[in-house]
Amino acid sequence: MDALQPYLPLIFNVLRVLAVVGLVHAIMTRQPIFWMFLLGFGALFGSLFGMLGALLYTVLVFVPWLRGRGRVAGQAVARGVEAIKPLDTRIREAQERLSESDTLAHRADLAALQARAGRPEEARATLAPLLSGIYADDPVVLLTSAELELARGDAAAAEAHLNRVDLRTSAATRTRTLTLLAQAQAAQGKPAEAEATYREAMNAATTEEPRVRYAGLLLEQGRRQEAATLLEAVAKTEARATPLYKRQEREWFQMAAGLRRELR
Repeated sequence: MDALQPYLPLIFNVLRVLAVVGLVHAIMTRQPIFWMFLLGFGALFGSLFGMLGALLYTVLVFVPWLRGRGRVAGQAVARGVEAIKPLDTRIREAQERLSESDTLAHRADLAALQARAGRPEEARATLAPLLSGIYADDPVVLLTSAELELARGDAAAAEAHLNRVDLRTSAATRTRTLTLLAQAQAAQGKPAEAEATYREAMNAATTEEPRVRYAGLLLEQGRRQEAATLLEAVAKTEARATPLYKRQEREWFQMAAGLRRELR
């Protein structure tokens, strides 16, 4: 203990700084109230109880939080690196992963890349084994297949796939399925059905896509006022949206802006 005596003021100051940092972090991340009281004692009064609390908070909460942030940042960097790779390179790597392990995820990833590269027939062939296997009714397979059929101009085949999707799987699956179904119906000259499906998709939608695409359909039908009302609602949503939601919905906000320009 005597050997530590010269270092006690330093240890005290370090722990008090940890208490202050911990208190700010606890408030910002809305930690349980007992942590705030504990850290407050350490930060304001320098009590031994508060100092021990600061040490515990650092070990049990703050350090794990930093590690989690590091993992998220690492994943974001990895996604960024992946995104800037040439599409042919990503397709080749996806083919290698599929040859090593033939899974639903690997096939779906490869098919999506092939479709993005403008190779729908290859993408369709990649998905073909899944359409008659144990994954035949998997929403990922059915939705990807429907998108490919729409890209090929076969809206009827797309509609057949979409009618098999279980809309109870998730809100995102429901929104995506109904939005694609409305597109398939519109492409087959069924505007009334497409309109009803878009309205259903807009109910509890997880994205702005159905609302924007429905506005586009209304504009095609010459129903400018109805389209304008929808697009104005999208503009208000964009104005109130968080930066994360704006990035997530950038494509649809941009499409809505283009439609608003057509209305002028």
